[in-house]
Amino acid sequence: MTLFGAIEAGGTKFVCGVGGARAGSRARAVIATTDPAATLAEVGAFFDRALEAHGPLDAIGLGSFGPLELDPKADRYGQITTTPKPGWSGVDIGGWLRARYGIPVAIDTDVNAAALAEADARGVSSLAYATVGTGIGVGLVLNGTPHLGTSHPEAGHIPVRRHEGHSGFTGICPYHGDCLEGLASGPAIKAAWGASLDRLPADHPAWAIEADYIGQLCASLILMVSPGTIVLGGGVMQQARLLNLVRAAALRQLGGYCPQWEAAAAERISMPLSGEAPGLTGAYLLAERLAGQRDESDAP
Repeated sequence: MTLFGAIEAGGTKFVCGVGGARAGSRARAVIATTDPAATLAEVGAFFDRALEAHGPLDAIGLGSFGPLELDPKADRYGQITTTPKPGWSGVDIGGWLRARYGIPVAIDTDVNAAALAEADARGVSSLAYATVGTGIGVGLVLNGTPHLGTSHPEAGHIPVRRHEGHSGFTGICPYHGDCLEGLASGPAIKAAWGASLDRLPADHPAWAIEADYIGQLCASLILMVSPGTIVLGGGVMQQARLLNLVRAAALRQLGGYCPQWEAAAAERISMPLSGEAPGLTGAYLLAERLAGQRDESDAP
């Protein structure tokens, strides 16, 4: 069996695996995201052990937090750029992996990797994946391919209509203050209300306010991208009752303008289906696609 490495590099943890998208992981580790040197040392130790136990890897897929420079022509290709995470700006995880193991490394954002995994799990070619947690990010798969323009999507930083119940909260984004991430991420909820959503009672206004903001995101994606499915992941979305509130908020935002979503919102706005962490499965798929492209180019 051909083996691949996979990394979902998040702002709070790295999930690393050796295996494949269909077969799952033969070895897996979760590593806290601390400073780059310490984190990458643990990542390297995991892959060293996995290589010794399971044999060589054909390629590694990396789905990373960002922002990332993903233009192959750019001098800083593969590097994390203007992240607010201390110490990580300029870090080139993919380059470090290539230098250490001498094998191809495919890199994309963690949310594009998750979108790819969810599209694959559903057998669809058009899907948006939004993670709502430490930050807010959106990955897009269009025509079966993760979407990149001049950069990757940054929908977590779109401006949103401020909810009337949030009038006194300035937002926490260091770049924009009250963008979507600044108002609706996990840290923003704690900053506004003093506790995470799961610690607040069901009648607390934070539930309706959070649903309104994520509903605005869904409506914007529907109007701009028209995906077949919107998948909502991340720690904040682990609160089961939030999903129906978001669906209702998205439909209110649309105001009847997209009737095909009225009857199908319960199926088309959903939670992840991937068996493993979607970003990890997507990283396997990135590695497998890269290896397939290499095999095709080597064919006579």
